[in-house]
Amino acid sequence: MGVLGASAQTSSVSETKANNRSFKLGCAGYTFVRYDLDKSLEMMHRVNVRQMSLKDFHLPINASDEKIQEVLAKFKSRNITPYGVGPIYMRNEAEVTNAFQYAKKVGVKLVIAVPNYELLPLVEKKVKEYDFKVAIHIHGPDIAIFPHAADVWEHVKGLDERIGICHDIGHTVRLGINLIEDIKKYSSRIYDMHIWDVDKAEKSGHCVEGGRGIINFKELFDTLQEVGYSGVCSLEYTKDMNDVLPGVAESIGYFNGVLSLK
Repeated sequence: MGVLGASAQTSSVSETKANNRSFKLGCAGYTFVRYDLDKSLEMMHRVNVRQMSLKDFHLPINASDEKIQEVLAKFKSRNITPYGVGPIYMRNEAEVTNAFQYAKKVGVKLVIAVPNYELLPLVEKKVKEYDFKVAIHIHGPDIAIFPHAADVWEHVKGLDERIGICHDIGHTVRLGINLIEDIKKYSSRIYDMHIWDVDKAEKSGHCVEGGRGIINFKELFDTLQEVGYSGVCSLEYTKDMNDVLPGVAESIGYFNGVLSLK
């Protein structure tokens, strides 16, 4: 078989395996905080990632309908889908209301959020009103509110089941928590994943390229498949943020390589 034929066959096998997975790879919008939307989408297109969580620095929450349509057209031109909005901090009632209105205008049904604890009853009310899911982002040892999945669980377990967790694996590991056990325990309410490798399991741990750190991604992806996680695993790459493409490309390539293993 010629080189082109072998390449086409490899691509076909990879696509088949991707179609059989319960989840997709994506990019968290925060990865591209130092870039405008056009450059961000160009980089995603180059690494063949088609899902992005949309951040307000790429599309302000108070954007006009015309601006929203302009931004959505840019996504469509690159064959990339905004699958959710956020993370959005919710510090008062107006910010809760605005977040849900924003998601509706963008055309998504997932709000990645960091609401103040006392606003959870209002969040639940909006979830019922809009029939959206809310994934509360965890931040590990960096901020006091919702540091880990257990904290989210304790605050939402009695609320509408559409309120759940955006599980950030790097922050979980930085807290010294067993990542795999954590995912298995809270899988029924995990609606989004932020994935990145970390160099050590402590607060001072930093983001590194996928495969260069301490996280076992083969075990992670196998576990997500096992528990039937059907959301997006979004790379949130925060190293070398003025020049993220090399690290993003290496990380996505590594993840794809791990996912291609039997």
